[in-house]
Amino acid sequence: MRRRKKENMGSAARVGNSSYDYSFKVLLIGDSGVGKSSLLLSFISNSDSIHHLSPTIGVDFKIKLFTIGGKRLKLTIWDTAGQERFGTVISSYYRGAHGIILVYDVTRRETFTNLVDIWAKEVELYSTNHDCIKILVGNKVDKEGERAVTKEEGMALAQEHRCLFLECSAKTRENVQQCFNDLTLKILEVPGLREKGYVVVKRQKQKKSQSDSCCS
Repeated sequence: MRRRKKENMGSAARVGNSSYDYSFKVLLIGDSGVGKSSLLLSFISNSDSIHHLSPTIGVDFKIKLFTIGGKRLKLTIWDTAGQERFGTVISSYYRGAHGIILVYDVTRRETFTNLVDIWAKEVELYSTNHDCIKILVGNKVDKEGERAVTKEEGMALAQEHRCLFLECSAKTRENVQQCFNDLTLKILEVPGLREKGYVVVKRQKQKKSQSDSCCS
């Protein structure tokens, strides 16, 4: 089985000096101030600047290349502002997303209830990949003494909406890598998502083949 899967992967695409087998689009959504940007920077870098971030305005994105399960991946991770006035801008970024990370702050209960009242509805309305993988993330568990949402409540909400679930801390980096690993591995398990992430590579290969034929 492993040998057959490896043969099906074919050639990897080139990105600068790096290569990747799959390219996936991931969104970070949730209220402003829940720590979406901090989670992202904690994942892609080792900088301490994650503790001194200004709020995201509109939409930002970062790219991360890493290997998991023997596959080389390119994640394009979109970080949204989480402010309602940017809603019309953000809606277009749901298009084609393979994975969505719904973030709340465990110390602010309203950010948890807004996942149902606002963000889950947006996902249902704007997401074009209806089989995209969602993970519910409770951030800031380093502030345990200020907790306003229990882990059990988070797990129950995730189960209700068929999401993965994890609590983490961008500040201490607890479970941050695990969050992206779990999401990516689950995406790879869905044939439709895996194919959509790989189609860019196949098109590049076909284009090169056509170009070679024209020049011969």
